[in-house]
Amino acid sequence: MLNSPVAKVARWAGLFFSGLFAGFLVAVLVLELSLRGFDRQVYTQVRQVELESLDKLAVATLLPALIATALLVALTFKAREVTPWLTLAALTLLVGVLALTLAVNLPINADQLDWNVQAPPADWATVRDHWQIAHGVRTGAAVLALGALIANATGTPRRTRHETPTSTHRGLPAASEDSPLHQRT
Repeated sequence: MLNSPVAKVARWAGLFFSGLFAGFLVAVLVLELSLRGFDRQVYTQVRQVELESLDKLAVATLLPALIATALLVALTFKAREVTPWLTLAALTLLVGVLALTLAVNLPINADQLDWNVQAPPADWATVRDHWQIAHGVRTGAAVLALGALIANATGTPRRTRHETPTSTHRGLPAASEDSPLHQRT
């Protein structure tokens, strides 16, 4: 089942969109950390430019990554294969990223859209720090999720619980290592 066309597309899409999303978050993190040396007007103006379209890019990459990863987890469970720990970990991390985004980053984004560039609020640095800490956490989680998906995709294929190893001779079942047949060779 995990070699089915649907599973292959889900695996590829999960890797592709998770990679785009993680890369996007890393780029934003670098930009945000670069802004720390600038004053409140520069920070506010750049943030408002960021918020013009970057949220759309986040949605366009995170949601497909979540859907593809969830589908891969479901297909693995349906195939009754060993528990897909790496894929399940990636899905959990991506759901955590979404939850953190909804709870912390998006409300701050909405608030910052209304800031006056010439006169940001007095607590602008505190708000910036909260956003950047949450962003750093979600960036780390997205990178770990991508790593888990890469490890899953490049790992050794596992047999299903019910699959018997076959010998190289005409597809016959292989003798177990402790069987008398195996010990004679």
